[in-house]
Amino acid sequence: MYAVRLWSVRHARGLNAFYRGFENVLATLHPLFKRLGYGRLERPVAAVEHTVKGFLFDCKMCGQCVLSSTGMSCPMNCPKQLRNGPCGGVRDNGHCEVRPEMKCVWHQAVTGSARIAGGREALSQVQPAVDRRLQGRSSWLRVTRERAGEPA
Repeated sequence: MYAVRLWSVRHARGLNAFYRGFENVLATLHPLFKRLGYGRLERPVAAVEHTVKGFLFDCKMCGQCVLSSTGMSCPMNCPKQLRNGPCGGVRDNGHCEVRPEMKCVWHQAVTGSARIAGGREALSQVQPAVDRRLQGRSSWLRVTRERAGEPA
């Protein structure tokens, strides 16, 4: 999985473009999702999301995905789960101080963000703290509802 995660950062531009299109498709499906009921869709959609994002990004299903803001590098993979930048312990070679065999998630985020239009600006935006109540829930459905102007 680690190799795929690194591949995803190297291909951040294409993956981000794909996600933007996918997000538009989800937004057009909002009326159908609303009729079916978001509550009924949560488990199956979250299972698909976990499979896809788990493979590509080693997703931890925090329910508040910020991959587009972090160059397709999931900050939840940081052993310290830092969501707004690296700790002070990034090694000279760009590896993590906690897991020396792993490249720093935030070092990867900077690399991936450079490949996405507007990525550097998105990376500089402060992310809110993780709401643990959303753990395991679909961020795809949350984004769909937010784009439709409904509370998630």
